[in-house]
Amino acid sequence: MMWIKICGIRDVETAQWVAAFEPAAIGLNFYAPSSRCVTPDVARTICETLPVTIDKVGVFVNHPIDEIIRLVTECGLTGVQLHGDELPEVFDTLRSALPTTKLIKAFRINVSHAQSIGESWRAVAGYLEACRAIGVNPFACLFDAYVSGAYGGTGKTIFDAAGTIDYDRFRSPPIILAGGLNPENVAAAIERVRPWGVDVASGVESSPGVKDHAKVERFITNARG
Repeated sequence: MMWIKICGIRDVETAQWVAAFEPAAIGLNFYAPSSRCVTPDVARTICETLPVTIDKVGVFVNHPIDEIIRLVTECGLTGVQLHGDELPEVFDTLRSALPTTKLIKAFRINVSHAQSIGESWRAVAGYLEACRAIGVNPFACLFDAYVSGAYGGTGKTIFDAAGTIDYDRFRSPPIILAGGLNPENVAAAIERVRPWGVDVASGVESSPGVKDHAKVERFITNARG
């Protein structure tokens, strides 16, 4: 079954009705500049109220390692998504400190032209080689769209460039496709890219940070269909 994460949950009520649609995971964003940022207290309450069958993934952007470890422990997160410029050595430290936590690395792919696409994929390959060299492997790789000065949630797609992206090179770790997905395009994106999972934030919102019931339901239904 397709792994589906609904990202950018900010309150307990939203978390509970999203959970009713049974996604594989929800995302809790700790990046302060984001409109989807959640406080540690709210994140902890959300994690306490959700079923154990749903992963609670904390999204971090260039956070200090000790802060990530503290928030995982205090809030009860089961996953960590590194969405910034973290070095492979960060995975090594987190794996030692949080051996049961699922570690996801997000890569921002620049699809503005062929040269930038090639550069992005070479960077991904180099990063994963560096991870393997020190004996660590992310739980999954998340591919999002590059937008200058932004770290996710931009609504910009990358799957339309699939014809020039060699996704088959990156089947290990598994691929999570993000970037501009919504209920209307997620099925076509899955058919084109064949990812292991999909991730959505802005594509199921009525306004920045506000999730829409109908959009969440249609997204999950179409992704599974």
